[in-house]
Amino acid sequence: MKSVLCLLGFLWAGAAAGAADLRVGMIGLDTSHVTAFAKVLNDPADKAHVPGARVVAAFKGGSPDIESSRSRVEGYTRELTEKWGVKICDSIEELCRQVDAVMLESVDGRPHLAQARPVIKAGKPLFIDKPMAGSLADALEIFRLAQEAGVPVFSASSLRYAKNTQAVRGGAIGRVTRAETGSPAHLEPHHPDLFWYGIHGVESLFTVMGPGCESVRRSMTTNGLIEVSGVWPGGRSGVFRESPKSYGGQAWGEKGQSPVGAYDGYAPLVAEVVKFFQTRVAPVAARETIEILAFMEAADESKRLGGATVRIEDIIKKASPGTAGR
Repeated sequence: MKSVLCLLGFLWAGAAAGAADLRVGMIGLDTSHVTAFAKVLNDPADKAHVPGARVVAAFKGGSPDIESSRSRVEGYTRELTEKWGVKICDSIEELCRQVDAVMLESVDGRPHLAQARPVIKAGKPLFIDKPMAGSLADALEIFRLAQEAGVPVFSASSLRYAKNTQAVRGGAIGRVTRAETGSPAHLEPHHPDLFWYGIHGVESLFTVMGPGCESVRRSMTTNGLIEVSGVWPGGRSGVFRESPKSYGGQAWGEKGQSPVGAYDGYAPLVAEVVKFFQTRVAPVAARETIEILAFMEAADESKRLGGATVRIEDIIKKASPGTAGR
């Protein structure tokens, strides 16, 4: 019966949407991103509306051992169904049969590998919201499966697409020699420390510094907050600092300096996701996402080693295929 309802919902939503709209499915209805993204995509009257795609179906998901997940699934499900006409499917496989592309939104990164498998098998372009996975090993496995199947996959935080951050990445201040970014860094015991929320500031850092980070060292600020320093080739350096109430930072380059790391809303990210679904070309290279996750895992390793310097290469080797969850 649920499968029939899902199919009927897909037909209803498809008729209501524009003929050119891609049909998008969502997995994991335990984050505010699902309702925010649905509004941006499904409401033409919204000032941040992104055309070209529409959310038509979803799979609930949810993690019973994370309170912020289990307590929010039903509320977000109601909003999606009642306000946006999204229909709930009883399996990811059924969802994939009704859509052109998938947004994996589960707030918990641990099930991402298992949830990505049927999407990749179905050949659907897949955007994975932060964190890409609950571990670097799982992320490497997702990329491996996607490459083998020829399925495009990418992951990113919305902070990557802030206006000033993108301008610096595009060369506004020349080659960046140093950057410092900050974001809240709430911890969740089932994930490496920075995976849960610190990833936002780390993503901003890598957006302006680019890949190539060689080593990481974790310490604490004078007021007891997380500080992680990275070394890039040629004497370039980047620092992430926990900032409990704000997002931001500064970058220094060969032609000057600029603020970076701000939050400019969800629409810029959603626009990139829709473009990705249309072109099947990932806007963020796998290498860069892998380094972001390795940077955060290296920060935990440095903490375990009392603040010692940890090489990114060693962290990636440790997590390489053969150790990922199967």
